[in-house]
Amino acid sequence: MALLARNVCKVFSQTAQKGAVRSLHVGVVRFQEGVVEQEGKVKCTLIPGDGVGPELVVSVQNVFKAASVPVEFEPYFLSEVNPTLSAPLEQVSSSIARNKVCLKGILATPDHSHTGELQTLNMKLRKSLDLYSNVVHVKSLPGVKCRHKNVDCIIIREQTEGEYSALEHECVKGVVECLKIVTATKSQRIAKFAFDYALKHNRKKVTCVHKANIMKLGDGLFLRSCQEIAKLYPRVTFETMIVDNCTMQMVSNPHQFDVMVLPNLYGNILDNLASGLVGGAGVVAGASFSPECVVFEPGARHTYSEAVGKNVANPTAMLLCAVKLLRHVNLNRYAEQIKDALNRVLNEGKVLTKDLGGQSSTTEFTTAVISSLR
Repeated sequence: MALLARNVCKVFSQTAQKGAVRSLHVGVVRFQEGVVEQEGKVKCTLIPGDGVGPELVVSVQNVFKAASVPVEFEPYFLSEVNPTLSAPLEQVSSSIARNKVCLKGILATPDHSHTGELQTLNMKLRKSLDLYSNVVHVKSLPGVKCRHKNVDCIIIREQTEGEYSALEHECVKGVVECLKIVTATKSQRIAKFAFDYALKHNRKKVTCVHKANIMKLGDGLFLRSCQEIAKLYPRVTFETMIVDNCTMQMVSNPHQFDVMVLPNLYGNILDNLASGLVGGAGVVAGASFSPECVVFEPGARHTYSEAVGKNVANPTAMLLCAVKLLRHVNLNRYAEQIKDALNRVLNEGKVLTKDLGGQSSTTEFTTAVISSLR
């Protein structure tokens, strides 16, 4: 454990500096105009995560260094599987709230059913910062061969209530009640976010995915909330789809979808299903938004713990998260430079990790991206 702690500190130690924050309110989200440090750097909270997360973060750090990206990371090791090494949640939350932006790896969620703990560390982090909206951009990448081409859709998931409300109890032995919480306030908020996102990014259609035909009150409230908000956006086409039909439609014809808005569990399932359509968990980026801050993290939440230390993980998703982070803080030139280099490596197909059909290591892939920087 001591050796692991030293390695974590060695990899993620950075110098913290003071700075000022300016933000610009756009719709329901305050987009950062620049958290600029005294030396001209943007300060960003960094959570490497579990599994191969630390290796992927090192890839991002190496690419940023090669491109001279003016970002200063403030690192925190946060983990449920290594609690003795983990920083306190309050300290990490305070850092994200202060910096307004975070790059985060995936956190493992061990089974705590024997301890009675129902909330995962991910849930606690989301609730402490009110990270209510998870946005995953599912997009085909050049050179990545898949069944469908030119997939490009946005999955927006409400992630602070629903099935993940952590309200369960055993009323009598062998009978468990698990409560699914749906409120009009949060349903309307995520619907408004989806329509605002569609307008801001020139998207033409929003699809509300639900199961109101069976859960008439819970999902019925979510559906009605989306319908009410849709009336305020006459320029955006609105449609509804039952979740089981949606999974079939996504696999057979993903091109029909533009922006999708879903409750918590359905969104989690569709995130992973859609990621599989464009190459898997290693190529899809996501972000979680609160009214005050943004946490950028891979879109499909897999720690890939069986590959730890083998140098085989694909850093594409984490690099795409970093690109989105740079755009968010108005470092667009660096974002385009890294995105173009990544696309060149994928398109050439000479240096690919095993999940994309190649034999290259994480380090070799990262080196290829660095070599393609212009």
